[in-house]
Amino acid sequence: MISEHLLKQQLGFTLERTDLKIGQRIEGKVRDCYISKGKRIIVCTDRLSAFDVVLCTLPFKGQVLNQLSAFWFGKTKSIIPNHVIDVPDPNVTVARDCTPIPVEFIVRGYITGVTKTSLWYNYSNGSREYCGHRLPDGLRKDQKLNVPIVTPTTKAEKGLHDELVSRDSIIKRGILDGDEFDTIAEISLKLFELGSRLAARNGIILVDTKYEFGRDHEGEITLIDEIHTPDSSRFWFRETYQEIFKKGEEQMKIDKEYVRKWLAESGFTGDGAPPNIPDDVKVEGARRYIEAFECITGESFESKAGNVSSRIARNLEKGGYL
Repeated sequence: MISEHLLKQQLGFTLERTDLKIGQRIEGKVRDCYISKGKRIIVCTDRLSAFDVVLCTLPFKGQVLNQLSAFWFGKTKSIIPNHVIDVPDPNVTVARDCTPIPVEFIVRGYITGVTKTSLWYNYSNGSREYCGHRLPDGLRKDQKLNVPIVTPTTKAEKGLHDELVSRDSIIKRGILDGDEFDTIAEISLKLFELGSRLAARNGIILVDTKYEFGRDHEGEITLIDEIHTPDSSRFWFRETYQEIFKKGEEQMKIDKEYVRKWLAESGFTGDGAPPNIPDDVKVEGARRYIEAFECITGESFESKAGNVSSRIARNLEKGGYL
């Protein structure tokens, strides 16, 4: 595990944004994308987004996201083609430029969450209908569902909130037809099953996650964005799950739920101005991202303090992308 001293050192070098001289630049909540000659150069910054708001930066977060996605894209390419061409830098993926499908396919294996769009938040407030799924009475927070469910949301523009939707709603809006939705939903469940199985080998529970898809230049449905990262997924420790669940206590988490919980306890759940996040919370958040990487992959996270932006430029130039 990377040292706390190194995490504190990197607080002064976090990657907040980029301005590369490559094609068309598109800035998302976390990623800066550059579109040129049919390719999408995706730079994972260290920006932290929670409650659909960009809040701060965390040391090495972008590297964790990019390298974890690269790991999972490699593991899942037998299920569905993905957009990856090259990974020339720890923070950068060169990908095929695809047209995004404006729906996030969220798969949930447990009933949990603190945000207003989460399954537990809605259920605990009396709702038994969620994204087209009918839920039984008597479920408890963090309980495992009988089967994982697909709960889509709209893909919101930067600064806006995602919207819970159902299969029927997506079809009615003309975003996908029934066959397309069912195909992608089935793929999502297969990805979740593989992710859950591989995570379990390392003592981790994949609680829920989101998948994003696009169409390549030939119209083929392609897995894009990220997969099974702490930004897109929730992870718990398998060994302690059952005992903690019986006690009704908070599960041990290795994802960005730590920062979400800190924000919620500070009175921020997405509305109004977010509070200033102190350095110790940033360092602990970063440590948990790195812990997630090491637990999930079984590999050591390797990095050192320094200017990430300069390193990216050097590696892109070396690869012929600049």
